[in-house]
Parts: sequence; structure tokens; C-alpha cells
Amino acid sequence: MPQSKSAAKRLRQDEIRRQRNRSVKSALKTRNRIFLDQINGGEKENAIIELNKVYSSLDKATARGVIKKNTAARKKSQLARKLNSI
Repeated sequence: MPQSKSAAKRLRQDEIRRQRNRSVKSALKTRNRIFLDQINGGEKENAIIELNKVYSSLDKATARGVIKKNTAARKKSQLARKLNSI
């Protein structure tokens, strides 16, 4: 357990941030899975709409500091390549 007030506060803040980050990462994975289901189903029009949602989610996660900028860029690139492959 923390010995000082500032350490206790830091512990509380870290827990809140950890839970928020987990929530955002989970939402990203869900969006990604929906997009991949559209791709596997061959529904290109719906996949394009879903890709825009995935891009938006990635940008928001990057702005909040949940994922790094290059990670978001890499994931965007990979998803665009998958869309272009169908």
C-alpha cells in the first residue's frame, strides 16, 4: 500500500486510467472484428463504412494516449490493404 498521500492519489489515478484504456482497447478490437466480418462476407460497401468507424476509433484512442501514433498508422494501413484485396 502507498505510504504517502501523493502515492495513494497516483494509485487511484492509475487504476482509473487502466480501466479506461482497457475499455477503449476492447472497443477497438470489437470494431476491428466487425470490419473483418464485413470483409470475409464480401460486403465491400458495408466494409467501407465500417472502416471509417475503425479509423475514427483509432484516431480517438491515439488522441487519448491509449495507443501510439505509429501503431494507429500501422493498423490503418493493414486494414486498408485488406479492404483493397477484395
